[in-house]
Amino acid sequence: MTGTQWAVVRPLMPVPGWLEGRGGRLEAYCHRTMLDAVHYLVDNGTKWRAIPADFPLWELVYAFFRR
Repeated sequence: MTGTQWAVVRPLMPVPGWLEGRGGRLEAYCHRTMLDAVHYLVDNGTKWRAIPADFPLWELVYAFFRR
């Protein structure tokens, strides 16, 4: 994802609860990395478990996608 694309998408992403003082855990990966993983999945038509090791674990990406 380019910087220009991220500038458009970033305001649409939900703010984590811990940033707004609502509690919760810190997130292990940034939203941009997670979106890159989902984009890779959609672009290449792979299965969740076949996401390359360059991205976070597929379970974490899937949970992010579900939210």
